[in-house]
Amino acid sequence: MILDAVYLLVAMLALPWVAWRKLSGGRPVAAPWRRFTGRIGPLAAKGDRPRAWLHGVSVGEVNLLHRLAEEIRRVDPGIDCVVSSSTTTGLELATARFGRDRTFPCPLDFSWAVRAAMDRVQPDLVVLGELELWPNLLGIAQARGIPVIVANGRMSDRSFRGYRRLGGIARKMLSHLGAVLARSEEDAARFRSLGAGDVEVTGSMKFDGVEGDRNAPGVRELASLAGLDDAPVFLAGSTQAPEEELAIDAFLAASRRHPRLRLLIVPRHVERSAEIAGLLGSKGVRWQKRSRLEADGADPEARVLLVDTTGELSRWWGTATVAFVGGSLDGKRGGQNMLEPAAYGMPLCFGPHTRNFREEAAMLLAAGGAEVVHDGRELAAFLQRALDDRSWSDSLASAARSLVEANRGAVRRTAERVVERLRQESRPAVRGA
Repeated sequence: MILDAVYLLVAMLALPWVAWRKLSGGRPVAAPWRRFTGRIGPLAAKGDRPRAWLHGVSVGEVNLLHRLAEEIRRVDPGIDCVVSSSTTTGLELATARFGRDRTFPCPLDFSWAVRAAMDRVQPDLVVLGELELWPNLLGIAQARGIPVIVANGRMSDRSFRGYRRLGGIARKMLSHLGAVLARSEEDAARFRSLGAGDVEVTGSMKFDGVEGDRNAPGVRELASLAGLDDAPVFLAGSTQAPEEELAIDAFLAASRRHPRLRLLIVPRHVERSAEIAGLLGSKGVRWQKRSRLEADGADPEARVLLVDTTGELSRWWGTATVAFVGGSLDGKRGGQNMLEPAAYGMPLCFGPHTRNFREEAAMLLAAGGAEVVHDGRELAAFLQRALDDRSWSDSLASAARSLVEANRGAVRRTAERVVERLRQESRPAVRGA
């Protein structure tokens, strides 16, 4: 009750921010009322099948959990998987991947909301993608005898320091976990030191959660739709301000020697598309929106494509010749997934701020599969060399692809552990508190 009161106070203080997000045209808070009440909406009937509730905060986690769900069904087709997310983009992607009748907004951590959602979902197991620990969710799941597993368990320096400051509260939360399937030995050691009991290293699912086939139908379809043909393509993906401007300037500089070069900009947040469109206009570049390709066709004079849609970046990477992974230059975000372009094999760069993917970035750099750029000048130099020096580019591309292939398999291992636990926990479909 004390925790609910604290949450209520925080929620009341946050109401102006929630309203501003909705009215300002930015990303609205996902389903606030349904998450507050736990009335998450209709779900497919469970029947006699054991059900796993998979939760991913946003797009990246939902993509990984979709791979995990597919693998779980391969290991045991009798298991039913449903998925929740906490963001609008995560819910949109989950609906596309899992279907509307198996997707729902994750309840806020009010006790009544968690209980109502548990009553509706009736899970036999909860799987949390990476790290999303909430006291009421963990406590109520334990009271109902529902094990909670952290999959692809990641404990960053920042998270570790934060949980350690919580002391006994963190220990109590982590003691409620049925298992932690960690990405690395470093992550596992941190979970153990904070009080988690059953911790096992299964590897990073991010290596399995990436494509790598440039001839896949989805990749070829996008390349054809955009009229890329065999033109060299510089793709700046998951970008944040001011990375778009730096990418445009690098593209314009390289175009003097490579006039057929194309630029694809895929911002991290599509609601910034209008801002980026204004930037392109100020640079005097002919450009086109991805959302207009089906209706208008590819503009043969447009040299820049602004991807103002969600859920396609993993396939757009397959059309690229050179890649820059954003969210990594200004130190505010912590980087985005650089394994997606690495899997396709291409000269790849990112900024120095990659704390969200620290281990993956370190592995790529150690293998010679990527380079760090610190500013717009270095980005332009990287792009120019990648286009001019074929031997150097091929070396980067080969090293990146080889690293990804050598580290696949974590999804299969994770799915096997999830299925084992579900079989151990076989019990009646409906639980009471």
